[in-house]
Amino acid sequence: MTSLPVAELHLHLEGTLEPETIFSLAERNKITLPYADVDELRSRFEFADLQSFLDLYYANMSTLRTAADFADMTNAYLARAALAGVRHAEVFLDPQAHLVRGVALEEVMEGVSSALSTSLESHGVSTGLIVSMLRDHSAASAMSVLEDVLALGTPMLGIGLDSAEVGYPPSKFVDVYAKARAEGLHLVAHAGEEGPPEYIWEALDLLGVERIDHGIRCLEDEALVKRLVEDRVPLTVCPLSNVSLKSVDQLSDHPLRTMLRKGLNVSVNSDDPAYFGGYVDDNLNGVRDALDLNADDLATLARNSVTGSFANDARKAELLAEISVAVQTL
Repeated sequence: MTSLPVAELHLHLEGTLEPETIFSLAERNKITLPYADVDELRSRFEFADLQSFLDLYYANMSTLRTAADFADMTNAYLARAALAGVRHAEVFLDPQAHLVRGVALEEVMEGVSSALSTSLESHGVSTGLIVSMLRDHSAASAMSVLEDVLALGTPMLGIGLDSAEVGYPPSKFVDVYAKARAEGLHLVAHAGEEGPPEYIWEALDLLGVERIDHGIRCLEDEALVKRLVEDRVPLTVCPLSNVSLKSVDQLSDHPLRTMLRKGLNVSVNSDDPAYFGGYVDDNLNGVRDALDLNADDLATLARNSVTGSFANDARKAELLAEISVAVQTL
């Protein structure tokens, strides 16, 4: 088992809802689920592609209604992440997915931010919030949500872009990202998971992102790989997710090892761990075994996760020092 301290940079809070939690929240909120029990729900965690996952993912969000629900979800993730070795987490949240269900933005943001505000003391995990925009919704909706979140004053690191990728290029959200940049927010975006390498180029050149989430299809474009290596652009790779959503046939086929050897700035993350079979430790153990990664590879992945984060310099130095100590035990 790996035991390195890491930062997690690609994690959807709504994707941490375990089946047991979904049933517990449904009972609390008097919601009737279309599954007889936890086992039936878990049996549906087989996906043909990204969209088939998203359909179930959004359906299960219906159990999230109150600030307490969002706080409980966030705290449950932080507790499990701490066991996985996560020492810093920059987590995604999809407000639009809750607003369309009639849940007030204040409930969503209050619940998540209350848990994150005490995460270092409660779980030993420093945190930051990235508000993600649903790319299959309108740019006007994204702008409205950004403005409303800013008006609330909820602490956040930056904005992201997620959900169904193909057919929804980053270029659609140029004005939203310009607004976020003007507000001093960090910028990240999903690109190159199912979408083509061109989406990565757009995210970099049109949105001005600092980090690419996924990015595995960059290998199809040598000029893009060269750009990413030269600029040390972090790529937040999610191996078990890629296998679950059929972007990669099996873990032994995952391009992570190739990406490392080419000098790409990759880290390992869990994406939606409740649905894809594992948290960060499960992902790291899986790629270590399937791709025959050595101790140096694992240390590189851990260090990349920290240097690719938006933590302040002091926190980065602290975590890098922890990694240097932990490496001696690998």
